[in-house]
Amino acid sequence: MDKINIEELKIFAHHGVFEHENINGQNFYINTALYVDTEKAGMNDDLENSVDYSKVCALIERVMTENTYKLIETAAQKVAEAILLEFPLVRAVDVEVRKPEAPIDMDFNSVSVKIHRGWHRVLLSLGSNMGESRGYLENAIEKLQKSHYVRNAKCSQLIITKPYGYTEQDDFVNGAVICETMLSPHGLLEFTQSIENAADRRRKIHWGPRTLDVDIVFYDDEVISDTELIIPHPDMHNRRFVLEPAAEIAPYYRHPIFGKTVSQLLAELQKQ
Repeated sequence: MDKINIEELKIFAHHGVFEHENINGQNFYINTALYVDTEKAGMNDDLENSVDYSKVCALIERVMTENTYKLIETAAQKVAEAILLEFPLVRAVDVEVRKPEAPIDMDFNSVSVKIHRGWHRVLLSLGSNMGESRGYLENAIEKLQKSHYVRNAKCSQLIITKPYGYTEQDDFVNGAVICETMLSPHGLLEFTQSIENAADRRRKIHWGPRTLDVDIVFYDDEVISDTELIIPHPDMHNRRFVLEPAAEIAPYYRHPIFGKTVSQLLAELQKQ
C-alpha cells in the first residue's frame, strides 16, 4: 500500500498529566503516514482519487487543540480515529505524537508515542434463544452499525436453527454480520462482550441458552490463539447456524487455516 507522509507538524496544545501542562500548554510534533492506494490519482492527476493532506493537517490541529488529554497515547488514538473516520480512502494510518518539552528533569531529546491503526475485515456470528431473540439480534446489529469503530456492516437474514451441543433448550435465532472495524481483535472482543452484557447475557452452561451470543469468526486472515480469544472460531466449520448466514453475505471469505471458502465449508457440512 502507498503512503502519504506528513512529518513534524508543529501544534501548540494543552495535554499532560500535570495541571501546569494543561494551563500553560507546550509544543507537540505530529508525524503521520497515511496508507492510501494512490495509483488512480497518479494516473489521472486528480485529487479526488487521493487524500488532501492540507485537510488532514487541519483535522489533526483541531483534534489536538480542541481537547485536553492527560496522555499522549490518547492524543495519538484520537488523531488516528479522526483520520480514519474523515477520509474513507485511508486504509490505515501511523500516528506519532512527539513531546519534546515533557516534564522530565533530565537531559533528553523527546518523548513520543507511535501507533498504527486501520480498517480490518471481520465476520461475526450472532445467536439468541431466550426472551425476544429476534429483538436481541436486531439491537446488537444496530449497535454495530452505529458504532464509529465499525463501517460497511452487511447483515444476513435471520434463520431459525436447532441447538448445538447442549440440545435440551429452545431453538435459536441466528445471523451473521460482515463489516470493517478499526478495533484490534481483543478490542473487538471487548466491544462484542459489552453488547452481550447489555443484553443481560449469562454464561452458566457451556453451549447453553443465552439472550445474545456474538462470536468473532474471522478477523482479516489472522490466526490467534490465547487464553481470551481464538480466531478463526475453532468450531465454525461444524456449525450450520454459523456457515449458512455467513455464506449469504461472505461466501468467498477463505478460512486462513483450512484454505476453503465459507461456501465450500457449508457444502461439505451439508453432505455429512
